[in-house]
Amino acid sequence: MEGFYFGENMKIAFATDNGKNFMDRHFGDALHYIIYEINSDSSKKIDSIENDTEEEEGHADPKKAKNITNLLKDKDVQVVVSKIFGPNIKRIKSKFVCVLIKEETIEDAIIAIKKNISLIQKEWKLGEDRNFLKL
Repeated sequence: MEGFYFGENMKIAFATDNGKNFMDRHFGDALHYIIYEINSDSSKKIDSIENDTEEEEGHADPKKAKNITNLLKDKDVQVVVSKIFGPNIKRIKSKFVCVLIKEETIEDAIIAIKKNISLIQKEWKLGEDRNFLKL
């Protein structure tokens, strides 16, 4: 699906305000998204983008979900990671593998992602039928 083969790097966006830790807000409310290429053996930071999408007009604003999806798809992101997702998860899970993480830091989350990369790759292969994952 979409030119992806098992064993290749996946582009993964982590929701953060400070570049090191997850925040205690929804994924779409992060100030930044740090993007890594990750496989089971390695990880490499490749980009940091500002969340310059407009404020939502109401809780679970579909326009906000679309804008964030476009922002991350422009960077070929396949996986999004956060401690908290809002109701828009149902709108974005067809475009990304959404990973709900319990770790506090991006560094610790990368370790968890690498250990579970085959599970994430299998979920990616499901296309629009994918669900979110809890790690």
